[in-house]
Amino acid sequence: MRRNYKLESEPMSSEEQVPETEQLIDNTDQGRFELYRDGDLVGWLYYTHLRPNRYALKHTEVESSHQGQGVGGALVRRVLDEVRTREGTITAICPFVVGYLSRTTAYADLVDTRHPGYSDRAAAESALANGR
Repeated sequence: MRRNYKLESEPMSSEEQVPETEQLIDNTDQGRFELYRDGDLVGWLYYTHLRPNRYALKHTEVESSHQGQGVGGALVRRVLDEVRTREGTITAICPFVVGYLSRTTAYADLVDTRHPGYSDRAAAESALANGR
């Protein structure tokens, strides 16, 4: 099952004058949110949907041809906004997500108090390296 969320965004580059179309799709069959820009899949974030309405955000990937273009940050922001509209909470496992959350307090209310995940990127990366 795929749910579409179409969002307009401003271009990342001052050279480009045409706004890009961003679309967030919840690809529940693959357990990931997918970010499309102008119809191209540019990044995805794997998750596990837990009860009652908690999302364990596990791993973020960006297509190599789109790295360094703000895709990862845009993807995480869109996913967090979507979880908020669903009145859900998150458990931050992915080091990229943990790093993103450490730079803002805008999404602190989404972090599940009983199962927050990792508190800093180094701890998340260490756990990942150790196979946890």
